[in-house]
Amino acid sequence: QVHLVESGGGSVQSGGSLRLSCIASVYSYCMGWFRQAAGKEREGVATIDSSGRTNIASSVKGRFTVSRDFPKNTLYLRMNSLKPGDTAMYYCAAAGICGAPFNSADFGSWGQGTQVTVSS
Repeated sequence: QVHLVESGGGSVQSGGSLRLSCIASVYSYCMGWFRQAAGKEREGVATIDSSGRTNIASSVKGRFTVSRDFPKNTLYLRMNSLKPGDTAMYYCAAAGICGAPFNSADFGSWGQGTQVTVSS
């Protein structure tokens, strides 16, 4: 089990930016971000594997960037041009594979989540 701790959430206005961070206790081949809005199912946002290959959800492509700092075991999500529809709890997750399309069942370790709220 990988221990994951997210940070960086907050409240911003539409068009604003945030950067989420997730510190992992150990290395994982695949790390990713998922989000869950109130009353909706959890959805995949972005994943990145140990080679730096990324998979980005179409709803955020061009606005969100996922990256990793391997020496620091840290995952990032840079979110630009935020919209009210991006409002959700954002979760960091770790897995042994980076499947496509996103499959939350592949991810055995999850953080506690960090809230992102975008106002219009």
